[in-house]
Amino acid sequence: MAEQPARSIRLAILAMGGEGGGVLADWIIDLAEHAGFIAQTTSVPGVAQRTGATIYYLELFERAASDAARRPPVLAMTPIPGDVDIVVASELMEAGRAVQRGIVTPDRTTLVTSTHRVFAMTEKIALGDGRSDAPALFDACRTAAHRFVAFDMAAIAQKSGSVISAAMFGALAGSGALPFSREQFEQTIERGGVGVSASKRAFGMGYDVASGKAEPEPVSAPGAVVAPTLAPPSPTDLDALFPAPALATIRTGVERLTDYQDAAYARLYIERLKPIAQIDRSQSGAELLTETARHLALGMAYEDTIRVAELKTRPSRFDRVRDEAQVKDGQILQISEYLHPRLQEIAETVPAPLGRMMLNVKPLRWLIEKTTAKGRVVTTTSIRGFLLLYAVARLKPWRRKSMRFAEEQKHLEAWLAALRDLAPRDYALALELAECRNLVKGYGDTHVRGRANYERLVGLIDRLLGLQQPAKALAELRSAALADDTGARLDAAVAKLGLN
Repeated sequence: MAEQPARSIRLAILAMGGEGGGVLADWIIDLAEHAGFIAQTTSVPGVAQRTGATIYYLELFERAASDAARRPPVLAMTPIPGDVDIVVASELMEAGRAVQRGIVTPDRTTLVTSTHRVFAMTEKIALGDGRSDAPALFDACRTAAHRFVAFDMAAIAQKSGSVISAAMFGALAGSGALPFSREQFEQTIERGGVGVSASKRAFGMGYDVASGKAEPEPVSAPGAVVAPTLAPPSPTDLDALFPAPALATIRTGVERLTDYQDAAYARLYIERLKPIAQIDRSQSGAELLTETARHLALGMAYEDTIRVAELKTRPSRFDRVRDEAQVKDGQILQISEYLHPRLQEIAETVPAPLGRMMLNVKPLRWLIEKTTAKGRVVTTTSIRGFLLLYAVARLKPWRRKSMRFAEEQKHLEAWLAALRDLAPRDYALALELAECRNLVKGYGDTHVRGRANYERLVGLIDRLLGLQQPAKALAELRSAALADDTGARLDAAVAKLGLN
């Protein structure tokens, strides 16, 4: 039987900008060359703002096999679907994209990926919840790969004080997919000469998890909530008031609203939920309460200029940016924010009489529009820039006197009243109406369009009650409203149901 010709090792890396995909590729090339391989790498850059990753493609060929054949190997420039041995992805969505491209196959490919998520622009700008289903992505990757190595490498990078590329390098080594020893991998990092100690820590942790010697790092916890000056409702009070299935959502809402405004605002949230809890007791469930609690908390914590300024001037934000940028002692960090508030948003922030004056007095309106037409860049790490946003954030106690606050509370009360009225007649339809608050979000034109769609659906409730399956019909209309921002899909759905 004829001997099979030598074959190159084919490896693809999918990494977003700033995550060290190029460094990882360079490490692998250096590793291979020092181990007696011919190595080649090419890359296809992605685009900015998390809409695509850079793909690095590497081929490694044993020099001894080339010498024995007395001819150099011909190495490819790009990955070919169905013919890639190893894929390394810096984030779960990028692993999913590799599967979609066909470069991960069950007969050949070892897939090494971090399981954390960095949401794509298409996920962030969706009118509804545009996030991809992470468990479904995970299952698809596991099914598509011959061998699947997956854990949170971003958590390892954070804990070790290094970057994710070092953790990925360790995971690749621990997977055993390359014919090199751990010592050869570590010597490669040492030859790089930059951040060696931290990189080796991240490498070691990644190696231990991938090789089964250690458990994965837990998912990083979200930033702590600033302690309020007034005590919010205690957990004991909540336990007595609400059923267990809804408590986690309600506690999160209380935390959010205490942080957003104050403890009195959180208590108002609790009072608004009590009638919904009473309705659910008669239904022997907590579905309506849970969904109402979630959307009510989001609605009461609406985004305004005060909230934006407050978040951008918090010490925890500067600490997070400093950690992400890996600023060393003695280095200077500068953060510049691009801000472009519209006249409407400015008028909604100040006390209502002044806001109405801004909107209705033409000379004042013209002056503000001219001043804010182009937006401005504010350096929040400078004294002037920080104090500017800090002054806006200090308007928080005045929020209750603003036009926006009165308008939002009016809409929320109307929504809650509609739920209380509808639930005894058609519980399933009331549950769908609770979900319709998902249409109202964001600010500016997005907020205006979402509210218009919401009001349109609310206006159809009485007519929906005459249909055979009103809850299903409202769910279809809500999905259509979230499908595009032009209203065309909603118009078509309304026409289909004969509700014109």
